Amino acid sequence: MPQDEYARLLLDRSHSRHRWENQLAVDVTLDDLDKEEILRTWQAAIDQRRLSAGTSMDVGDVLDRLGLRIHGQVTQAAQMLYGTKFLPHYPQGLLKLGRFRGTKITGDILDNKQDTMHAFAMVREAVAWLDRTLPLAARFPKGSIFREDRLPVPAEALRETIVNAVIHRDYSRSAGYVAIAVFDDRIEVRSVGDFPTGIDAAMLSQEHLSVQRNPLMAGAFHRTGAVEVWGRGTNRVIDACKAYGIAPPEYVQASGVVTVTFRVAAKQEPHKRQATAGKTPAAVLDLLAENPHLTVPELAIRLCKSELTIHRAIRKLRESGHLERIGPDKGGHWRTLDVSEEQL
Repeated sequence: MPQDEYARLLLDRSHSRHRWENQLAVDVTLDDLDKEEILRTWQAAIDQRRLSAGTSMDVGDVLDRLGLRIHGQVTQAAQMLYGTKFLPHYPQGLLKLGRFRGTKITGDILDNKQDTMHAFAMVREAVAWLDRTLPLAARFPKGSIFREDRLPVPAEALRETIVNAVIHRDYSRSAGYVAIAVFDDRIEVRSVGDFPTGIDAAMLSQEHLSVQRNPLMAGAFHRTGAVEVWGRGTNRVIDACKAYGIAPPEYVQASGVVTVTFRVAAKQEPHKRQATAGKTPAAVLDLLAENPHLTVPELAIRLCKSELTIHRAIRKLRESGHLERIGPDKGGHWRTLDVSEEQL
C-alpha cells in the first residue's frame, strides 16, 4: 500500500478526534475573529430554525454551540470560518479568481484577484466576482413582457459548487486554496484535496451518502441554511443545469485537486455599439445598462480601453445627464438613461 494511502486511512480511522479542523488554532483568540460574521451565522441559524431563538448573542457562546471552541480556546475550524488574520500561519485561506483569454491557462490574463479570507467571505466574494465577470444574456420568455437575464450557468448551481469547494476541501494542506478560472469555453471551480474516502466522481451524479471532511465547518454552513447534510448538493447542481438547458458539470480528481467544470460559452461578445459606432461613451452606457455594478477597471478590460479613457467617458455621461451614481463609490451602482447615438 502506498505510504500516503496508508496515512490517509489512519487519519480516517481517528477522524472524530484528530481532524485538522478540531485542533486548536495557532496564535488566534476570540478577538481575532469576525464577530459580525459570527452574529450573522447566529441570526441566520435562528431564522432557519436551526438554532434556538433563546440562544445567547455572546459570540463565545455561539462558537460553543457550534462546537468551534475547546475549553474556551478557538479551533482551526473557527479560524477558517471567521478569521481575520491568515498570514503567516494560515495561507490556505486563499481564494484565487482569474479570467483568461481563450481556452488555455497560458492565455492572456484579463482579470486576476487573489486574497486570503474566511470561508463565508470567500463564498460571497466568488459569487459576486462571477456575477460581474460572466456575460449576461437576455431573453423574453414566451408569454411574458419582462426580460429575463441569464448567466451561462444557473446562479444556484454556481453557488452550490462554490460552497462545496469551500467546506469540503483539505485544509491541512498549507498550500491549499479555492480557485475559479473562467475561460472562453468553460468555467472551472478548483479545490485542493482529494474526494473523501468512499466517494468518487461517478458517485456524485447518483444518490450517495454525505461524507464530510470538515463536519464542524459544514455544520456552521448548515445552520445558516446554505447547505444540507444529505449529500444532495451535486445532484441539485446537475438537476439545475439540466433544467437550464445546459450540460451537467464534469467532476474530476487529479493531482490532489478536485475540479468542477461547466462547459459553457463564457466569452464576452464585442458590444454592438462599440463595433458599429466606435463611441466609448455609448459602449460604456450599454454595458452599465446591462450590469450597473461594473467597475472602471472591468469596463476598461471589456472595451479594450485605458482606465483614463473610461473615466473621461463616465464624466461625459454624467455631465450630459445620461448616467448617475447611486450610493458610494464602493458598494454603490450606476443608473442609466436612454440616449441616442447622436447625443453621444
